[in-house]
Amino acid sequence: MKKYLSLVLVLVISAVLAACGGGNKSGEGEGGSKELTVGASNVPHAKILEKAQPLLEDKGINLKIVKYQDYIMPNKALNEGELDANYFQHIPYLTAQIKENGYKFENAGGIHIEPIGVYSKKYKSLNELPKGGEIIMSSSVADHGRILSMLEAEGLIKLKAGIDKTTAQVKDITENKKSLKFKADIEASLLPKVYENNEGDAVLINSNYAIDAGLNPVKDSIALENSDSPYVNVIAVKKGDKDKKEIKTLIEVLHSKEIQDFITKEYKGAVVPVSK
Repeated sequence: MKKYLSLVLVLVISAVLAACGGGNKSGEGEGGSKELTVGASNVPHAKILEKAQPLLEDKGINLKIVKYQDYIMPNKALNEGELDANYFQHIPYLTAQIKENGYKFENAGGIHIEPIGVYSKKYKSLNELPKGGEIIMSSSVADHGRILSMLEAEGLIKLKAGIDKTTAQVKDITENKKSLKFKADIEASLLPKVYENNEGDAVLINSNYAIDAGLNPVKDSIALENSDSPYVNVIAVKKGDKDKKEIKTLIEVLHSKEIQDFITKEYKGAVVPVSK
């Protein structure tokens, strides 16, 4: 009887120990699959990641997606270790954030470009914009050079010669044929609402927010940034993490034909896949 009780006691203790610490290792999901937590803007980033989830699962990675509606929190969460990576920002913005906040981040790989668009409820082309017209754009300084370069390419303005146009600001405009006025104090996520309220004469909206608001950048904009834009949206990780197996697998899947074809078919030019 004593031997029987001793055996039962050993089994009970073993079960308790297994429940407390004998299960999966940290960072692993059920069945030993690796867990990868990625922060992303709702559209198109999170949608693209959702399409990649089953492909990653086949490779032993359980992808958890955390959605954000702004451009600040995803980098804070990555810096604080709440995320393994984030997917929402283009290279100039990432560079500016690293410089401004001292983040030790790196680019693990470019996935797509979101051509920025000009929207107007009053005019059907940039040529129709009136003298002294008001142009409303994002308060994100990292987007200003991109927007101004686009307007220069369209012939509306000229920028100071010799400057790095990715960092250009309104003060760098040297020629403004239509004497356009620039309002640059609107949070990027609020720009679709500004457009719907018919504010200003034209509003420049990032494609992710335009799509999320039900706009079609190709059909609804009066001008769209060229697809050869240098503003590639990337997977950002902490320094030293881009060579981790799980991150490399994530990039490999996002560069796969299946995902690239999905981006092309789903967004029809509003989002352009890249593999670099």
